[in-house]
Amino acid sequence: MSENMIKIVNCTTGEVIERLLNKAELAQQAIDQAQANAKKAEEEAKAEAKAEAKAVAQAKLAALGLTVDDLTALGLGGN
Repeated sequence: MSENMIKIVNCTTGEVIERLLNKAELAQQAIDQAQANAKKAEEEAKAEAKAEAKAVAQAKLAALGLTVDDLTALGLGGN
């Protein structure tokens, strides 16, 4: 089934209908895809920012002569 097709199944009768998407369905499909892409980009940006913040924090600890293991040993977390 192609991307521009929809499959409708009547569970009572078992009838299956495959047809092309109409204009409204195509428009909604485009909106849904754009929203999914935006959400994925936002999640990737958050993950990148978190990784960068972790690297900065570890660099600050290193400048103080500490490691994550040192903080864990002191009971201050480390995650």
